[in-house]
Amino acid sequence: MNTRTTRILAAALSLTAALAISACSGDSEPKMTVSGAFMPQPVNDKMAGAFMVISNPTETPDKLTGATSPLSDDLQIHETKDQKMQQVQSMDVPADGELRLERGGNHIMFMGLKSTPKVGDKVTVELRFEKAGSVKVELDVKDRTYNAQAPTSTAHSGH
Repeated sequence: MNTRTTRILAAALSLTAALAISACSGDSEPKMTVSGAFMPQPVNDKMAGAFMVISNPTETPDKLTGATSPLSDDLQIHETKDQKMQQVQSMDVPADGELRLERGGNHIMFMGLKSTPKVGDKVTVELRFEKAGSVKVELDVKDRTYNAQAPTSTAHSGH
Protein backbone atom coordinates (compact mmCIF):
# COMPACT_ATOMS: atom_id res chain seq x y z
CA MET A 1 0.00 0.00 0.00
CA ASN A 2 1.21 3.47 -0.73
CA THR A 3 0.99 6.42 1.67
CA ARG A 4 -2.04 7.93 -0.05
CA THR A 5 -4.07 4.70 0.20
CA THR A 6 -3.11 4.31 3.86
CA ARG A 7 -4.29 7.86 4.64
CA ILE A 8 -7.60 7.30 2.82
CA LEU A 9 -8.17 4.04 4.70
CA ALA A 10 -7.30 5.67 8.03
CA ALA A 11 -9.70 8.54 7.35
CA ALA A 12 -12.47 6.13 6.33
CA LEU A 13 -11.96 4.02 9.47
CA SER A 14 -11.98 7.13 11.67
CA LEU A 15 -15.20 8.34 10.09
CA THR A 16 -16.82 4.90 10.46
CA ALA A 17 -15.81 4.74 14.13
CA ALA A 18 -17.12 8.24 14.80
CA LEU A 19 -20.48 7.42 13.19
CA ALA A 20 -20.74 4.17 15.15
CA ILE A 21 -20.01 5.92 18.45
CA SER A 22 -22.52 8.71 17.79
CA ALA A 23 -25.20 6.19 16.82
CA CYS A 24 -24.63 4.20 20.01
CA SER A 25 -24.74 7.24 22.25
CA GLY A 26 -28.12 8.28 20.81
CA ASP A 27 -29.67 4.91 21.69
CA SER A 28 -29.05 5.37 25.41
CA GLU A 29 -31.40 8.36 25.67
CA PRO A 30 -34.93 7.38 26.68
CA LYS A 31 -37.56 7.91 24.00
CA MET A 32 -40.88 8.26 25.79
CA THR A 33 -44.18 7.35 24.19
CA VAL A 34 -47.57 8.38 25.52
CA SER A 35 -50.88 6.56 25.09
CA GLY A 36 -54.45 7.07 26.25
CA ALA A 37 -53.95 10.78 27.05
CA PHE A 38 -57.15 12.52 28.14
CA MET A 39 -58.64 15.26 30.29
CA PRO A 40 -62.14 15.00 31.72
CA GLN A 41 -64.12 18.12 30.81
CA PRO A 42 -63.43 20.59 33.64
CA VAL A 43 -66.36 21.73 35.79
CA ASN A 44 -65.00 25.29 35.86
CA ASP A 45 -61.87 27.28 34.99
CA LYS A 46 -60.16 26.65 38.34
CA MET A 47 -58.54 23.25 37.73
CA ALA A 48 -58.43 20.10 35.61
CA GLY A 49 -56.59 16.79 35.60
CA ALA A 50 -54.64 15.02 32.86
CA PHE A 51 -54.25 11.26 32.65
CA MET A 52 -52.14 9.02 30.40
CA VAL A 53 -49.66 6.18 30.27
CA ILE A 54 -46.03 7.16 29.66
CA SER A 55 -43.92 4.27 28.34
CA ASN A 56 -40.15 4.06 28.40
CA PRO A 57 -39.04 1.27 26.02
CA THR A 58 -35.34 1.79 26.73
CA GLU A 59 -33.00 0.39 29.36
CA THR A 60 -32.43 3.88 30.85
CA PRO A 61 -34.70 5.03 33.70
CA ASP A 62 -35.92 8.64 33.54
CA LYS A 63 -38.06 11.13 35.45
CA LEU A 64 -41.07 13.24 34.50
CA THR A 65 -39.95 16.65 35.77
CA GLY A 66 -42.62 19.04 34.53
CA ALA A 67 -45.27 20.01 32.02
CA THR A 68 -46.40 23.14 30.20
CA SER A 69 -49.54 23.99 28.25
CA PRO A 70 -51.17 27.02 26.62
CA LEU A 71 -54.26 26.21 28.75
CA SER A 72 -52.58 27.12 32.06
CA ASP A 73 -49.42 28.74 33.37
CA ASP A 74 -49.44 26.40 36.39
CA LEU A 75 -49.19 22.67 35.70
CA GLN A 76 -48.24 20.47 38.63
CA ILE A 77 -47.24 16.83 38.99
CA HIS A 78 -49.39 15.25 41.71
CA GLU A 79 -49.06 11.93 43.45
CA THR A 80 -51.81 10.32 45.46
CA LYS A 81 -50.86 8.41 48.60
CA ASP A 82 -53.33 7.21 51.21
CA GLN A 83 -56.10 8.99 49.26
CA LYS A 84 -54.31 12.35 49.66
CA MET A 85 -53.05 14.37 46.73
CA GLN A 86 -49.74 16.23 46.95
CA GLN A 87 -47.50 18.05 44.51
CA VAL A 88 -44.11 16.45 43.77
CA GLN A 89 -41.12 17.71 41.79
CA SER A 90 -40.81 14.60 39.62
CA MET A 91 -42.01 11.03 39.04
CA ASP A 92 -39.94 8.05 38.00
CA VAL A 93 -40.42 6.45 34.61
CA PRO A 94 -38.72 3.06 35.00
CA ALA A 95 -36.47 1.53 32.36
CA ASP A 96 -38.46 -0.77 30.07
CA GLY A 97 -41.58 0.20 31.99
CA GLU A 98 -44.30 2.79 32.35
CA LEU A 99 -45.66 5.57 34.50
CA ARG A 100 -49.46 5.47 34.77
CA LEU A 101 -51.22 8.75 35.41
CA GLU A 102 -54.81 7.76 36.16
CA ARG A 103 -57.93 8.82 38.04
CA GLY A 104 -57.61 8.25 41.77
CA GLY A 105 -53.83 8.06 41.41
CA ASN A 106 -50.91 10.06 40.09
CA HIS A 107 -51.77 12.76 37.55
CA ILE A 108 -50.94 16.17 36.11
CA MET A 109 -53.01 19.01 37.54
CA PHE A 110 -53.83 22.18 35.59
CA MET A 111 -54.39 25.12 37.96
CA GLY A 112 -56.12 28.37 36.91
CA LEU A 113 -57.32 27.52 33.40
CA LYS A 114 -57.28 30.28 30.77
CA SER A 115 -60.44 28.76 29.23
CA THR A 116 -62.73 25.80 29.87
CA PRO A 117 -62.31 23.09 27.22
CA LYS A 118 -65.38 21.11 26.12
CA VAL A 119 -65.85 17.45 25.19
CA GLY A 120 -64.24 16.84 21.80
CA ASP A 121 -61.61 19.58 22.19
CA LYS A 122 -57.88 18.82 22.22
CA VAL A 123 -55.48 20.27 24.78
CA THR A 124 -51.76 20.41 23.99
CA VAL A 125 -49.27 19.56 26.74
CA GLU A 126 -45.51 19.40 26.60
CA LEU A 127 -44.07 16.90 29.07
CA ARG A 128 -40.48 17.43 30.23
CA PHE A 129 -38.19 14.56 31.17
CA GLU A 130 -34.82 14.64 32.90
CA LYS A 131 -33.05 12.66 30.14
CA ALA A 132 -35.46 12.30 27.22
CA GLY A 133 -36.16 16.02 26.85
CA SER A 134 -39.64 17.17 25.83
CA VAL A 135 -42.56 15.24 24.37
CA LYS A 136 -45.66 16.98 22.98
CA VAL A 137 -48.97 15.30 23.75
CA GLU A 138 -52.55 16.07 22.73
CA LEU A 139 -55.14 15.34 25.41
CA ASP A 140 -58.61 14.41 24.22
CA VAL A 141 -61.22 16.21 26.32
CA LYS A 142 -63.69 13.54 27.41
CA ASP A 143 -66.96 13.50 29.32
CA ARG A 144 -66.55 14.19 33.06
CA THR A 145 -67.46 10.61 33.94
CA TYR A 146 -65.06 9.04 31.41
CA ASN A 147 -62.58 6.61 32.90
CA ALA A 148 -60.09 4.90 30.61
CA GLN A 149 -59.95 1.16 30.86
CA ALA A 150 -56.34 0.42 31.75
CA PRO A 151 -54.89 -2.04 29.28
CA THR A 152 -52.97 -4.94 30.74
CA SER A 153 -49.29 -4.76 29.95
CA THR A 154 -46.50 -7.26 30.09
CA ALA A 155 -44.07 -4.34 30.43
CA HIS A 156 -45.65 -3.25 33.73
CA SER A 157 -42.71 -3.00 36.10
CA GLY A 158 -42.89 -2.67 39.83
CA HIS A 159 -46.06 -0.60 40.33
